[in-house]
Amino acid sequence: MNQGELNIAENSVEKRKVFTVSRLNQEVHRIIESGFGTVWLQGELSNFSKPGSGHFYFTLKDSQAQIRCAMFKGHNRHINFAPQSGDAVIVRGKLGLYAARGDFQLIVEHMEPTGEGQLQAAFEATKKKLFNEGWFDHSSKKALPSAPRSIGVVTSPTGAALRDVLQVLKRRYRQANVVIYPTPTQGAAAAPGIVAAIRRANERTEVDVLLLVRGGGSLEDLWAFNEVEVAKAIRDSQLPIVAGIGHEVDITISDLVADVRAPTPSAAAELSTPDTGDLQLRLDQALRHLTYSQHKLLQQRKERLHQQNTRLQLRHPNRAISDQMQRIDELYSRLERAWDSRADQQRHRMKELASQLNFHSPKLTVKRQKMAVSELERRLAIAAVQVQKNARSHFEMLTRSLHNISPLAVLDRGYAVVKQYDSVLTNAASVRLGDEISARLATGEVVAVVSAVRLSGTEPVEKSALPSAGKFDAIE
Repeated sequence: MNQGELNIAENSVEKRKVFTVSRLNQEVHRIIESGFGTVWLQGELSNFSKPGSGHFYFTLKDSQAQIRCAMFKGHNRHINFAPQSGDAVIVRGKLGLYAARGDFQLIVEHMEPTGEGQLQAAFEATKKKLFNEGWFDHSSKKALPSAPRSIGVVTSPTGAALRDVLQVLKRRYRQANVVIYPTPTQGAAAAPGIVAAIRRANERTEVDVLLLVRGGGSLEDLWAFNEVEVAKAIRDSQLPIVAGIGHEVDITISDLVADVRAPTPSAAAELSTPDTGDLQLRLDQALRHLTYSQHKLLQQRKERLHQQNTRLQLRHPNRAISDQMQRIDELYSRLERAWDSRADQQRHRMKELASQLNFHSPKLTVKRQKMAVSELERRLAIAAVQVQKNARSHFEMLTRSLHNISPLAVLDRGYAVVKQYDSVLTNAASVRLGDEISARLATGEVVAVVSAVRLSGTEPVEKSALPSAGKFDAIE
């Protein structure tokens, strides 16, 4: 390659705009989000999941296409129904691209059910509300009569449900009187009509149990039975109500509030009545049980009569007298044995007391006390000698100690105690020339007159006129 070709290749490389994968995904996400803004979509939920994070992840599809969706928990907590796969919904959100995988998706901000989905959401909301208020509690359910004499049916007079109910009652329980309370079961007039029929049946009190029935249909067709006013009429009814609405898979609010729920209208007629054949079978069983019970009772009465006769023979007066005589003999023998045993015990006790009396005799006590006194006198004498000896030793020791600390012992070594006016003289500056002082010696006392005072480090101070020097009085 020559120099010109090389320059052309370098220039073409410089004009390229190279993206990283993440940068490209970010740019595409920005273009998609800004280009479309907020969009509304309608479709069916598929692959719906709610992980522990609380976010919703699902696919929204129609008959020809689908799109991945995510709804974060900050938005999904505001919806008033529980979405699941198969629900038809309308969503609002923004298109975007999940850059980590390059997936095209819709970030959903709002979701609402459409068509039947709205009815299902309303049904779930009503169901939850009434459940929390205790309308479905079994404790408030009324029991059905075991053999109703009259049965009321609340339904459409032209519907197939009425024919099914009448056929079942004719087959199972002919003796029951059937009263029909006609009402629409579909449309706007259905709910008020059902409420009025239930109240009319309660006011007339002509039936023992009430059947609320209707044939199958869509959720919209059965919606009158989900109305709160119908549920309230069922709950307030004094008559027990059996609800048989729709097919077995259909469940309405009225089914849940009723005292008994039947899967179909025919099943409602069966649950509210006993089978005539079963009644006959039960009657035959009761008759056999009654016959067996009477026979058993008669046999028990015979056995009891025999037992009473035997007890009467056992309680005859002669037998009682014989038993009492034997009892007296037995008690007399026991009394003799008890007397002998008691006498032996008393003799043994007397011996023990005599032995204790001898042991505690006054002579022995006096003898023991004399011996104790002698011993104490001997110990007292020894203790007195020892105490006197110890006291003498202690006195001598104290005398020596006192002598050692006595001022007189110091006087024996040539010292003297000088006093003036009965006070010990310790400072030469406290006397004056001519004062009279006394000196206590080891033997005797000397009285003198001060003729000179010599302080420490000074010359002696002399008196010009002194009494006769050398004149001292000796005092023994």
